[in-house]
Formats: sequence, C-alpha cells, structure tokens
Amino acid sequence: MIAFKGVNKWYGAYRALHDVNESVAAGEVVVVCGPSGSGKSTLIRTVNRLEEIQAGQI
Repeated sequence: MIAFKGVNKWYGAYRALHDVNESVAAGEVVVVCGPSGSGKSTLIRTVNRLEEIQAGQI
C-alpha cells in the first residue's frame, strides 16, 4: 500500500529523514515511535503530502 524508497528530507543543514526504506501492506498497523526530533512527524507529514521530500520515492 505504501512504500518508502530512499526517502530523504532536509530542513537547511538538518537531515530529518535519512534514506528511509520501508513498506506497509494494506490493512497493516504500524507504530512510529522514537525520541523527540527523530523524524516521526516529518515521516507522517510526507505520507500525507504536507511536506515534500528532497530525494527518494513514496
């Protein structure tokens, strides 16, 4: 359903997403967890097309 292939996102010199590679099947439930500043919200915003990625494919 959703596949991330080499997804990268920068904010100036800060790299929020670094070569993300993952796939999520239809009906699969996924939890995104991690410390503050690790890119969780950025990842979700790229899926929703609220943020553009600089490299890779979704």
